[in-house]
Amino acid sequence: MGSIALEKVAKRFGKVEVIPQIDLEIEDGEFVVFVGPSGCGKSTLLRMIAGLEDLSGGAIRISGKDISALPPGDRGLAMVFQSYALYPHLTVAENMMFPLRMAKIDKAVAEEKVLKAAEALNLIDYLGRKPSELSGGQRQRVAIGRAIVREPAAFLFDEPLSNLDAALRVNMRLEISELHERLKTTMIYVTHDQVEAMTMADRIVVLQRGNIEQVGTPLTLYNTPANRFVAEFIGSPKMNIIEGEEAGKHGAHAIGIRPEHIAVSASEGAWRGVIGVAEHLGSDTFFHVHGTGIAGSITIRATGEIGLHHGDTVYMTPEAGKIHRFDEKGARL
Repeated sequence: MGSIALEKVAKRFGKVEVIPQIDLEIEDGEFVVFVGPSGCGKSTLLRMIAGLEDLSGGAIRISGKDISALPPGDRGLAMVFQSYALYPHLTVAENMMFPLRMAKIDKAVAEEKVLKAAEALNLIDYLGRKPSELSGGQRQRVAIGRAIVREPAAFLFDEPLSNLDAALRVNMRLEISELHERLKTTMIYVTHDQVEAMTMADRIVVLQRGNIEQVGTPLTLYNTPANRFVAEFIGSPKMNIIEGEEAGKHGAHAIGIRPEHIAVSASEGAWRGVIGVAEHLGSDTFFHVHGTGIAGSITIRATGEIGLHHGDTVYMTPEAGKIHRFDEKGARL
């Protein structure tokens, strides 16, 4: 069992309050992603769960047991770091075997666990190699394999893909998601990349300045963001925010509309503007439009190749029922 409960968890560095107070329940077998901008406290929170940072207040329970005072090695958790943290002088097999040796697991049992993990991660052909002979994606799989052999109550991932190029990130995202489906083990995953959060999570925890802004499924956060911060953070490209007179027409201080929920036309629509930049990507086209009477630019995501270009006058119409309304403090109306 690997349910995790955070009860009024707080963290201070001297007089600086990094995490004021957090309550969170993570179910056994759930894949939860902590997401937010740099400095929001997501990595600190993960390190507190791992035991790498002391709590300034509150308690952490794993399957109902208070582990707040236990050292990292006694918590039954396995952490996968951004830097891989592999021993360069050891082979892949030896790196994966290391935590089992430290736990004094029988050699035959340990070797069987390593082979099983290597097979699951397509590392059988690389067991005799050193980390320097591997690609970034292979090194990350070794780091994950070293975590798997411990059979932890939960896996903790701290931005594990940020050192990889774009294509490898996509592949590793799929591999980690498939691994979760096979193992059914609790996973907590920290990232600043909301695309990773949306594609991998059962639930997303959105953090800002050490506070939880919203917890929910990816589609809940996308369709019904609790506030303007979540609305702008979730979704790519980010939601358009419009203030002033146009927002007032909708009874709000600000309104939000996602780029994919705006129709664009060369002849008629609710808003008028001029295309500043057109990004033609093949499957999608992004228009950045300077709207008449609207501060800033409006981003529109259109499907396929659209015959509109820089300098063209266009008309924009937000999709009915897709306008989000926010008050002066950013709360959802």
